[in-house]
Amino acid sequence: MKKRSTALMLALALSPLAIASPALADKAPVWTSFGSNVAIRGYDPVAYFTAGKPVEGSAQFKVTYQGAEFRFASAANRDAFSANPARYAPQFGGYCAWAVSQGYTAGIDPQAWAIVGGKLYLNYNKDVQARWQQNTAANIAAGNRNWPTVLKK
Repeated sequence: MKKRSTALMLALALSPLAIASPALADKAPVWTSFGSNVAIRGYDPVAYFTAGKPVEGSAQFKVTYQGAEFRFASAANRDAFSANPARYAPQFGGYCAWAVSQGYTAGIDPQAWAIVGGKLYLNYNKDVQARWQQNTAANIAAGNRNWPTVLKK
């Protein structure tokens, strides 16, 4: 009997943790690779717009935005981002745009990217990006509907 009451008391004591655990399971608003707090695998989000290609950022030029560290190739890019992060930050927190359009999240490859309507979208890899680009407008609309609730899945 004592074992059952101890087990019951333990279950009751832990029940607030069980209730709180879904909140703890929510994903971060910005995708970073496992064990890192660096967004876009360290690539400069401004460079996609200014250089027209992925450019690795430097830890020397960094900004924290929405809890993640964004890195930049230059102080000028860092300052441009700081002045208007919504203009340069990847959509859907840098999670794979295809995955978000399908109702889940996935990481990204900084080489699989597109600027559509002045916004940066990243994808898991180039094969997934090709699928996403078959109907970009519909996929962006679906992603907008799913975002940010997919972070709770």
